Amino acid sequence: MESQVRGGTRWKRFAVVMVPSVAATAAIGVALAQGALAASFSVSGQSFKVTAKSLHGEGFAQYGALDQGYTMTGQKALHPVAVSAFKSATIQKMCQSVVTPDLPVIGDVTLRLEAGDSSDKDKQVQADRLYIDVEDLQADAVFHNIDIGVAAKDASKGPGMKGNGEQANPFGFAQQADSADLTDVKQTAWATTAGTFKLSGLHMSLHKGSGPDIECY
Repeated sequence: MESQVRGGTRWKRFAVVMVPSVAATAAIGVALAQGALAASFSVSGQSFKVTAKSLHGEGFAQYGALDQGYTMTGQKALHPVAVSAFKSATIQKMCQSVVTPDLPVIGDVTLRLEAGDSSDKDKQVQADRLYIDVEDLQADAVFHNIDIGVAAKDASKGPGMKGNGEQANPFGFAQQADSADLTDVKQTAWATTAGTFKLSGLHMSLHKGSGPDIECY
C-alpha cells in the first residue's frame, strides 16, 4: 500500500489534536524495550528551519508530543510537536538555519548549515535512530505500507518512542510505515536527535541579517 501526500500540513494544529490537554508522560520502559535511545532535553527558545531536496527513511513512525523548553527571555514554555522518527534516513542537499535576533549593534544573525549536496548516496547525510520534533512541514510524500491510527507505543515499524522523560502519551494517535520518501522538504522544528548523524560535505556559516534570502527558506 502506498499513500501519497502533496502540499503542506500544519503540524502544530495536528499535534495539538494528538496530545491530551492533561500532562502526558511516556512509558519509558516500553520505549526502551523498543530500542529507543534518544534522550529528552529542554529545547531552546529558538525553532529552526530545515530544507532537503529529498529524504528517504526506513522504519517510519510519527506521534504527538510536547517539547518543554524556554522562551528567549528565559521563561518556561511548551511546544506541541509531531515527532517524526526513522530507524535510518538518507537526506540529499540538507540545509538548516537558525536566527539569533536583535544582537546589540549587529542585529539579527543567521547560522546556516549545509551538507549532503551530492547525487552519490554515500556522500549524502546519513542518520540512524533519527527523531525530528516538527512544528510545520511542507513536502511531497509517499509512504509505503502505512498504518494510520495505531497507538504510539505500538508503532513498531519505527525506532520506538524516545522515552527518557519525553512528554508523549503512549496510548495516543500515531502512524507508521515501512518506509517514507519525501521531496522538496521545508519544515520548522524545535529539536532533532539521532544515534548517529553523518554530515558529508559540511559547510557552516554565519550571516548578518535574516529572511528567505539568508535562511534556508
